[in-house]
Amino acid sequence: MAATHAQRKALGDYGERLAARYLAEHDLRIVDRNWRCADGEIDIVAEDGRDLVVCEVKTRSSDRYGTPLEAITPEKAARLHRLGRRWAVEHGARYSSLRVDVVTVSTAVRGAPVIAHFPGLA
Repeated sequence: MAATHAQRKALGDYGERLAARYLAEHDLRIVDRNWRCADGEIDIVAEDGRDLVVCEVKTRSSDRYGTPLEAITPEKAARLHRLGRRWAVEHGARYSSLRVDVVTVSTAVRGAPVIAHFPGLA
């Protein structure tokens, strides 16, 4: 049975909360969440020292439609880089570099979610 839009949104929101907590626990400073503009959305914007980190969060309850990492295409990665540059310009922010990270959250019917962080993957 296919998940409803509300169920998918709830799962995505849950995954983003877990990802933000995970990143903060690993010394990244969260500076923005769910930033939107006409060209798209950034799930999490963070700082890692002097680097700006644009973080895409992919949450899945199964691999039925592919793994979370398979959802990050080269086009998606390029768009995230553009969005990160736009975020920095609009916020007057200066950073040494821009990095795109991916955090995957895999939930299961039983057991704790599994979180994996892939810095600079995209």
